[in-house]
Amino acid sequence: MKGVVTTAGSEYLARTRQPAQQDATCLERARSSNVQFVGKTNLTEFAITVSGKNDYFGTPRNRWDGKHDVIPGGSSSGSAVAVATGRADVALGTDTGGSIRVPAACCGIYGLKTTYGLVPTKGVFPISPQHLDTIGPMAKDIPHLVDGMDLLQEGFAQQYSKAVADQPTGRDIKIGRLYLPGTNPAIDQAIDETLAGKGFRVFGLSEEFQAQWIQADKDGETVALADAWINDQQYADKKGVSTMTKLVIGQGEREYKGGYRDALARKKAWQRNLRSVFKQVDFIAVATLQSLPPKFPFWGSSAVFEALVFGAQNTVGVNLAGNPALAIPILMPSQNRSGTTSMTSLQFVGRPFSEAQLINAGRIIGTKHAH
Repeated sequence: MKGVVTTAGSEYLARTRQPAQQDATCLERARSSNVQFVGKTNLTEFAITVSGKNDYFGTPRNRWDGKHDVIPGGSSSGSAVAVATGRADVALGTDTGGSIRVPAACCGIYGLKTTYGLVPTKGVFPISPQHLDTIGPMAKDIPHLVDGMDLLQEGFAQQYSKAVADQPTGRDIKIGRLYLPGTNPAIDQAIDETLAGKGFRVFGLSEEFQAQWIQADKDGETVALADAWINDQQYADKKGVSTMTKLVIGQGEREYKGGYRDALARKKAWQRNLRSVFKQVDFIAVATLQSLPPKFPFWGSSAVFEALVFGAQNTVGVNLAGNPALAIPILMPSQNRSGTTSMTSLQFVGRPFSEAQLINAGRIIGTKHAH
């Protein structure tokens, strides 16, 4: 962002970098639209961990549970919290393995991962620009999400209006429902009740596809970690880079030497498998996260805790394919004795360049905020 240091959440970069000479390409349309920039948000260092913790700048406080106890999710933690707390109508984030959808799920808002290559990443701090990096909007409601997308892609608002006119209700929309092992049964129940209540035509997806998805998630993780090492290895010995970040970069080197080439070699087959599913259905529905957002452990974050949160996200395989995906806040089944309503997140995955149709499907879900 012109005139501001691109810190990527890092003490080292905050101290050593000069302010940017120009905006990243993705900000040009927003700048020319005369929107009000209210700030630049915090994130996890180099955008490579998923709890949202940042020891140097401070961790954005998530009010999802009303107590500030649970993680904001990462890496675009500040963007999600800015939107959830009303500090911004729209925030932009990057998504390499779930960095928009995970914080959206943790903070009870909408987050859109766009099709790989749709929004230019020139001027964005890189993790995996050749394979996974995308930019997208986050918002508390659908109209603002459309506004955010319109700032990234000219003519988007018209595409969205056409999608609404083409499919005003869920009755003509076919959903492939994917269940993944390890998911909290109450989250799956919330998704099933929501889909049924909105009249979508829901079809179960096969165990064979489930296995392909799980493999793609593993491959996406390998590529994300290895590419983080490729792009960030020059920071691995710098003072002012956190121990956690150094550990992740080190893990990336091991992934690069281990399964990186094999993971990339499986990408085309995974894209083919997805294309064949999308011949049968319009969207895939799956939990964004397998659990509700966890609390930070009392001793603070750790490599074990970060790995736990990383393992709970159902997002990385989508990045490997390049498809768009939308995290949608939905209500949990109200078994909660205290009478308070809890939120979880449904992820819709679409065909490449189906962002307008995805957001329209999110509009049909249309949950009112519980908080």
